[in-house]
Amino acid sequence: MRRALLFAAVVVVAAAACVGLIAALAARDSGQVSGASGPGVLEPDRGAAREKAAPAATPPTSGPHLADAVTRDRTALTDDQLLEALQLGNVVLTYPDARPPAALVAIQRDVSGPFDPALAAAGQAVILARRPDAPVLGLAWRRRLAASGPDDPRLHDFAEAWLGQGAG
Repeated sequence: MRRALLFAAVVVVAAAACVGLIAALAARDSGQVSGASGPGVLEPDRGAAREKAAPAATPPTSGPHLADAVTRDRTALTDDQLLEALQLGNVVLTYPDARPPAALVAIQRDVSGPFDPALAAAGQAVILARRPDAPVLGLAWRRRLAASGPDDPRLHDFAEAWLGQGAG
Protein backbone atom coordinates (compact mmCIF):
# COMPACT_ATOMS: atom_id res chain seq x y z
CA MET A 1 0.00 0.00 0.00
CA ARG A 2 2.83 2.36 0.93
CA ARG A 3 4.58 1.57 -2.34
CA ALA A 4 1.40 2.35 -4.35
CA LEU A 5 1.00 5.71 -2.59
CA LEU A 6 4.64 6.58 -3.26
CA PHE A 7 4.20 5.66 -6.93
CA ALA A 8 1.03 7.79 -7.20
CA ALA A 9 2.82 10.75 -5.58
CA VAL A 10 5.71 10.48 -8.05
CA VAL A 11 3.28 10.37 -10.99
CA VAL A 12 1.39 13.45 -9.71
CA VAL A 13 4.64 15.41 -9.14
CA ALA A 14 5.96 14.44 -12.59
CA ALA A 15 2.68 15.46 -14.25
CA ALA A 16 2.71 18.80 -12.40
CA ALA A 17 6.31 19.39 -13.49
CA CYS A 18 5.39 18.66 -17.12
CA VAL A 19 2.42 21.05 -17.00
CA GLY A 20 4.63 23.73 -15.45
CA LEU A 21 7.32 23.29 -18.09
CA ILE A 22 4.78 23.44 -20.92
CA ALA A 23 3.24 26.61 -19.45
CA ALA A 24 6.66 28.26 -19.11
CA LEU A 25 7.65 27.43 -22.69
CA ALA A 26 4.28 28.51 -24.08
CA ALA A 27 4.63 31.87 -22.34
CA ARG A 28 7.86 32.49 -24.27
CA ASP A 29 6.24 31.70 -27.64
CA SER A 30 5.30 34.82 -29.63
CA GLY A 31 2.35 32.99 -31.18
CA GLN A 32 2.73 34.78 -34.53
CA VAL A 33 2.85 31.71 -36.71
CA SER A 34 0.89 33.15 -39.63
CA GLY A 35 2.06 36.76 -39.37
CA ALA A 36 5.80 36.72 -39.93
CA SER A 37 7.42 40.00 -39.11
CA GLY A 38 10.11 41.75 -41.07
CA PRO A 39 10.87 44.95 -42.93
CA GLY A 40 8.04 46.79 -44.63
CA VAL A 41 4.34 47.15 -43.98
CA LEU A 42 1.96 44.17 -43.97
CA GLU A 43 -0.91 44.95 -46.33
CA PRO A 44 -4.43 43.47 -46.40
CA ASP A 45 -4.89 40.09 -48.05
CA ARG A 46 -6.77 40.74 -51.27
CA GLY A 47 -6.62 37.10 -52.35
CA ALA A 48 -4.84 35.37 -55.18
CA ALA A 49 -7.68 34.22 -57.45
CA ARG A 50 -6.82 33.59 -61.08
CA GLU A 51 -9.20 36.13 -62.57
CA LYS A 52 -8.96 39.60 -64.01
CA ALA A 53 -9.83 42.35 -61.55
CA ALA A 54 -8.94 45.95 -60.92
CA PRO A 55 -6.14 46.23 -58.35
CA ALA A 56 -7.02 47.88 -55.05
CA ALA A 57 -3.63 49.59 -54.73
CA THR A 58 -0.99 50.92 -57.09
CA PRO A 59 1.19 48.98 -57.34
CA PRO A 60 -0.66 46.03 -55.78
CA THR A 61 0.91 43.49 -53.42
CA SER A 62 -1.88 40.89 -53.56
CA GLY A 63 -5.16 40.37 -55.33
CA PRO A 64 -6.88 38.56 -58.18
CA HIS A 65 -4.82 38.39 -61.35
CA LEU A 66 -4.20 36.41 -64.48
CA ALA A 67 -1.15 34.15 -64.57
CA ASP A 68 1.39 36.12 -66.61
CA ALA A 69 5.01 35.15 -66.05
CA VAL A 70 7.79 37.71 -65.88
CA THR A 71 10.27 36.84 -68.62
CA ARG A 72 12.53 39.88 -68.25
CA ASP A 73 13.12 42.72 -65.86
CA ARG A 74 14.24 46.36 -66.14
CA THR A 75 11.00 47.09 -67.93
CA ALA A 76 7.45 48.05 -66.98
CA LEU A 77 5.42 45.09 -65.67
CA THR A 78 1.67 44.76 -65.91
CA ASP A 79 -0.23 44.38 -62.64
CA ASP A 80 -0.87 40.74 -63.61
CA GLN A 81 2.88 40.13 -64.07
CA LEU A 82 3.68 41.93 -60.84
CA LEU A 83 1.13 39.96 -58.82
CA GLU A 84 2.17 36.65 -60.40
CA ALA A 85 5.80 37.36 -59.50
CA LEU A 86 4.94 38.30 -55.92
CA GLN A 87 2.61 35.34 -55.43
CA LEU A 88 5.42 32.98 -56.44
CA GLY A 89 7.77 34.52 -53.86
CA ASN A 90 9.81 36.97 -55.90
CA VAL A 91 10.69 40.42 -54.58
CA VAL A 92 10.16 43.38 -56.91
CA LEU A 93 12.09 46.63 -56.56
CA THR A 94 10.46 49.50 -58.44
CA TYR A 95 12.04 52.66 -59.79
CA PRO A 96 10.49 55.56 -61.76
CA ASP A 97 13.30 56.38 -64.21
CA ALA A 98 14.17 54.87 -67.60
CA ARG A 99 17.08 52.87 -66.13
CA PRO A 100 17.36 51.16 -62.75
CA PRO A 101 19.62 52.93 -60.25
CA ALA A 102 22.98 51.23 -59.66
CA ALA A 103 22.09 50.67 -56.00
CA LEU A 104 19.06 48.53 -56.98
CA VAL A 105 21.14 46.55 -59.48
CA ALA A 106 23.65 45.88 -56.69
CA ILE A 107 20.90 44.60 -54.37
CA GLN A 108 19.61 42.30 -57.11
CA ARG A 109 23.09 40.98 -57.83
CA ASP A 110 23.84 40.40 -54.14
CA VAL A 111 20.54 38.76 -53.13
CA SER A 112 19.56 36.64 -56.15
CA GLY A 113 21.99 37.34 -58.98
CA PRO A 114 21.12 38.77 -62.39
CA PHE A 115 17.56 38.23 -63.60
CA ASP A 116 16.85 34.72 -64.86
CA PRO A 117 13.34 33.73 -66.04
CA ALA A 118 13.72 30.24 -64.53
CA LEU A 119 14.66 31.73 -61.17
CA ALA A 120 11.64 34.04 -61.37
CA ALA A 121 9.36 31.09 -62.21
CA ALA A 122 10.65 29.42 -59.03
CA GLY A 123 9.93 32.54 -56.93
CA GLN A 124 13.60 33.14 -56.13
CA ALA A 125 14.38 36.34 -58.07
CA VAL A 126 14.76 39.98 -57.19
CA ILE A 127 13.07 41.68 -60.12
CA LEU A 128 13.73 45.29 -61.13
CA ALA A 129 10.58 46.92 -62.52
CA ARG A 130 10.10 50.34 -64.00
CA ARG A 131 7.02 52.02 -62.51
CA PRO A 132 6.75 55.65 -63.64
CA ASP A 133 3.70 55.94 -61.34
CA ALA A 134 5.61 54.87 -58.20
CA PRO A 135 8.69 55.91 -56.24
CA VAL A 136 11.41 53.44 -55.24
CA LEU A 137 9.56 50.62 -53.48
CA GLY A 138 10.26 47.14 -52.25
CA LEU A 139 7.33 44.82 -52.97
CA ALA A 140 6.67 41.27 -51.80
CA TRP A 141 3.43 39.30 -51.35
CA ARG A 142 1.32 41.50 -49.02
CA ARG A 143 4.40 43.58 -48.13
CA ARG A 144 5.45 47.09 -49.16
CA LEU A 145 8.48 49.14 -48.22
CA ALA A 146 8.48 52.80 -49.21
CA ALA A 147 12.18 53.56 -49.54
CA SER A 148 13.77 56.94 -49.02
CA GLY A 149 15.63 56.29 -52.29
CA PRO A 150 17.56 53.59 -54.11
CA ASP A 151 20.37 53.76 -51.52
CA ASP A 152 18.01 53.01 -48.61
CA PRO A 153 19.69 50.09 -46.74
CA ARG A 154 16.27 48.74 -45.74
CA LEU A 155 15.74 47.62 -49.37
CA HIS A 156 18.50 45.02 -49.10
CA ASP A 157 17.06 43.75 -45.79
CA PHE A 158 13.58 43.67 -47.35
CA ALA A 159 14.76 41.62 -50.34
CA GLU A 160 16.59 39.13 -48.13
CA ALA A 161 13.69 38.81 -45.68
CA TRP A 162 10.89 38.23 -48.19
CA LEU A 163 12.56 36.44 -51.11
CA GLY A 164 10.82 33.07 -51.49
CA GLN A 165 7.93 34.08 -49.22
CA GLY A 166 5.00 34.08 -51.65
CA ALA A 167 1.32 33.45 -51.10
CA GLY A 168 1.76 29.83 -50.20
